Amino acid sequence: MASRLRSIVLVDDNETTSFLNNRLLSRLEVAEQVYTYHKAEQAYQQIWGSEKEEARAPDLVFVDLKMPGMDGFEFLKLFSALPPEVREKTVMAVLTTSMHAADTARVAQYPNVEYLAKPLTEEKLSKLLEKRF
Repeated sequence: MASRLRSIVLVDDNETTSFLNNRLLSRLEVAEQVYTYHKAEQAYQQIWGSEKEEARAPDLVFVDLKMPGMDGFEFLKLFSALPPEVREKTVMAVLTTSMHAADTARVAQYPNVEYLAKPLTEEKLSKLLEKRF
């Protein structure tokens, strides 16, 4: 597996999913820090909401598509509006149960966004890390 990442962010409204993903990431020791958010608005504000945060941009963000309030599509839209030098610090990955063609097509509009089907597994994570890091 690739060298250890500084930080990974999990954005998912399902606490069980977040718990299991967090456990997997901890067990594999792929990142020094794993941050979990149940609301996309909160995650976005914490990560990119103020100038000082830019230096601490996570290496990798997993975001669910279907969430109450701000959903994953809105999160991707805001992320894609960030300056390129900010975006290039972070790999964005959609982690969803939706394999619906309309959803995959909407995500495909954003260059460099990975699309993974839940559940997150060691194999999927390894492939993603090999491909992007």
